[in-house]
Amino acid sequence: MPDLLRKPFGTHGRVHEITAASAGWRYVAFSLYRLRTGEKVSELTGSNEVILVMVEGKASFSAAGTEWGVLGDRMNVFDKTPPHCLYVPNGTEWEAEAACDCVIAVCGAPGFGGHEARRIGPEGITLTERGKGTNTRYVNNIAMENEDFCDSLLVTEVFTPAGHWSSYPSHRHDEDDFPRITYLEETYYHRLNPANGFGIQRVYTDDGKLDETMAVSDGDVVLVPRGHHPGGAPYGFEMYYLNVMAGPLRKWRFIAAPEVVEIMERDAQS
Repeated sequence: MPDLLRKPFGTHGRVHEITAASAGWRYVAFSLYRLRTGEKVSELTGSNEVILVMVEGKASFSAAGTEWGVLGDRMNVFDKTPPHCLYVPNGTEWEAEAACDCVIAVCGAPGFGGHEARRIGPEGITLTERGKGTNTRYVNNIAMENEDFCDSLLVTEVFTPAGHWSSYPSHRHDEDDFPRITYLEETYYHRLNPANGFGIQRVYTDDGKLDETMAVSDGDVVLVPRGHHPGGAPYGFEMYYLNVMAGPLRKWRFIAAPEVVEIMERDAQS
């Protein structure tokens, strides 16, 4: 069984650390810190560029030789307000000091020195409805391809109402054949409301050689190395996830699963 479901390895400090090597792929890295007031953390970016996402709480940041002040005003991720984020290029260093209890996500992918450090959001990030019916969900785009301040990273937040589906209709982005499809590795950092709830995520290929269905708990990360990857929030449980994608080309092009093509065509006509 592939090791696609990663549980947090603690409740304090760094609770996730996924590197390209530990994931068995080439591009995406993801780590997560849960800090208490006054605690500090620092990292060298190395060969990766990173986007630091204030999932919850507030922290003061210095990065790439600049003081950025206090970032964050969302105390509960399910407030759905736009996040405060910071882009830090490869070959630099960043440091954060928690102004209150906080959760900081570190989204990484190869950097090539093409961009300078900068704040991202909350200005310019608008919660956007996507889908219809029980496929409706709400998206905060942090760094998708229309934004040109990254070398590799694609980052977004998605809020899935109870009883709804996300990353659906099922689709894949696992071939390097632009413009038909792009190869993008992906991580999903999940949160649930209430926190004792659960969500479902399936990762599967058309040939069935990969087919894993996972119950995800609050704080879990799911790896998507290839294949389709829909997720569902059961009745009574609202689901959030933070997506990180990267590959050889910073474009998001996907192909629908054969069983949902007719659904997509019907929706497009309605």
